[in-house]
Amino acid sequence: MPASRRPRLLAAATLLLLPLTACADPTGAREGGPRTAPPAVRDDRGPAAHGAPATPVAPPAAPVPARIPGLGPETRAAIPRDSRQAVVVRGDAPDSDTSTFTLYERHPTEGWQQVSDPWPAHNGVKGWTGHHVQDDLRSPIGVFGLTDAGGLLPDPGTKLPYDQGDGFTATGTGTMGEPLAGSFDYVVAINYNRRPGTTPLDWTRPLGEHRGGGIWIHVDHDGPTQGCVSLTKPHMRELLQWLDPAHRPVIVMGDVTSLGR
Repeated sequence: MPASRRPRLLAAATLLLLPLTACADPTGAREGGPRTAPPAVRDDRGPAAHGAPATPVAPPAAPVPARIPGLGPETRAAIPRDSRQAVVVRGDAPDSDTSTFTLYERHPTEGWQQVSDPWPAHNGVKGWTGHHVQDDLRSPIGVFGLTDAGGLLPDPGTKLPYDQGDGFTATGTGTMGEPLAGSFDYVVAINYNRRPGTTPLDWTRPLGEHRGGGIWIHVDHDGPTQGCVSLTKPHMRELLQWLDPAHRPVIVMGDVTSLGR
C-alpha cells in the first residue's frame, strides 16, 4: 500500500472504532469527553489524483542529423542513402578553374561531419557544366561514385581496387603550358560516363563518346585541368588512404550556386 494513503485509512479506522472504545475507556473518560484529534492528512499525489487534468510533458526533441553545408535539396537527394563518405568539390564560380576539396563522413545519429580542412584544388579551365561533352574543358556537375583507383606509383595504402602501371604516364603540357609529368602518379576515377569496377584506364563510355569521359581526381600540375579535379600529391595520398568502398564514397562536385540547388 502506498505510504501516502496509510494516514487516511488509519484516520478512518479511528473514527469507526471511537463509539466502541468509548464505552470501555480504560482511563474512565466519559462519552463526549475530550479526545485527541486525529492527525492531519496530507495528500501529495498532485492534481490528477483529484480529477484535474495533468499537464502533458513533451518528450525531448530528437537532434536533427547534420547536413553538408551549402548543398541544396536537389543535390542532397542525389547522394545515396547508404553513402557514408563524401568528397565535396566547391567551385569558386561557374566559370572558375579553382575550387576547394573537403572530406565528410556520415554518422548514424550525428549526420554528416567534416573530417578535413578544405584543400585547394583545380577543375576544368572553363569552369563547370551540367551537360559535359567531349573537349568542352569544363568539369561535370553532379554526384558520382568513387570506386576505382590507380597510378604510376605503387599503391599508397588505399582500400579501393588499385591499378598500377605505365599506362598512367603523363606527358605533354597543360593549358597554361605547365608540364603534366607526374599528374597521374595517383588517380581516382570519377564515375562519370564510365563503367564502375574497372581500371581508370578503361575507356568504355556508357553515354557515348560525345559525352566525354576520363574524368579523374589526380595530382595537381599547377594549373587548371581539361575537366578533372586535381590535388597536391600529399592530399592525393591522404584521399586514397581515407576512401573505403564499404562506405560507398561519392564525390559531390560543382560551382557553389549549382550545389545549392
